[in-house]
Amino acid sequence: MAQDSQSSPRPVAVVADGHFYVGPELCRHFAQRGFNLVVGNASDELASELRGLGAVVEVVPNVQDLSLPENSELLVERALSKFGQIDSAVMFSGQIVTGRFVNSSLDDLRSVLVGCVEAPYNFMKAVVPKMTPQGQGQVLIITSASAARPTPGAPLYSAARAGASMLVKNVADEVARTGVQVNAVGTNFMDFPEFLEATGAKDPAVREMFEKQVPMRRLGRMDEFASFCAPFLDGTSTFTTGQYVSYAGGWV
Repeated sequence: MAQDSQSSPRPVAVVADGHFYVGPELCRHFAQRGFNLVVGNASDELASELRGLGAVVEVVPNVQDLSLPENSELLVERALSKFGQIDSAVMFSGQIVTGRFVNSSLDDLRSVLVGCVEAPYNFMKAVVPKMTPQGQGQVLIITSASAARPTPGAPLYSAARAGASMLVKNVADEVARTGVQVNAVGTNFMDFPEFLEATGAKDPAVREMFEKQVPMRRLGRMDEFASFCAPFLDGTSTFTTGQYVSYAGGWV
C-alpha cells in the first residue's frame, strides 16, 4: 500500500466527483485498470466497492462545488499527501441552463459562467502545475456537446461550454512540451437524473421526443461513456492533447 508522501507503485487518479453522473463509472474503470484513487464525495458503498477491486481510495467529502478554488486545491493536496503523485485527473461541472437569449439577463450569464468556465479553470489551475514537473499526466475536462453547435433553448449554456472547451485547448497547447495531456469531451442526451429533470424527460412522451433528436434514437449510458473517456485517462494513449470530442449519438 502506498505510504504518505511517497510515490505510489500504482498510478493515481483524481476523480473530482464520485457521487453522480459518470463519476462512479469512471472510478470503477480506474480501479479495474490498477489505479489508486482520490475521489470527491464518494459514497461509502462506492469506496468499499473500489477497495474490493484492489484500489487504495482516499475520499474527500464536500468538494462538489468546483467553482470554489479551495475544493480543487484540496483534492490535489490530498492526492499528493497520500500518494505523492497524480497521473490522471477528471472533472465535470455546470448546471444545465435553458431559456431564450432574448429573455436572459446578465445575471443569468454570470451564473452559467461560474459553473461552466470558472470550475474547469479552478480544476486545471490546481492540477496541471503539479503534473508538469512529472513530465507526464492526463487531464480530462467533461463539458457539453452544446459547445460544438448552436443549441436552441440553451444559448448561454452552449456559449459557456464552448468557452471551457477552448480554455482546455489553450492549456493543452501551453503545456504540451512537458508531456502533460489536456483534453475535453462534451456530452448531450445522456441518461442521468439531472438531464431528465432539467428537460422533463422523466415523462416517457418527452423522453421519446428527445430521443428522436438523436440520430442513434436513444440516450447515452454512463457505463459506455466511461469507456469512451478511458483512453484519455488510463495511460494507454499518450499522443493526443488539445482535443475536444463530442459524445452525443451523432447529434454533433
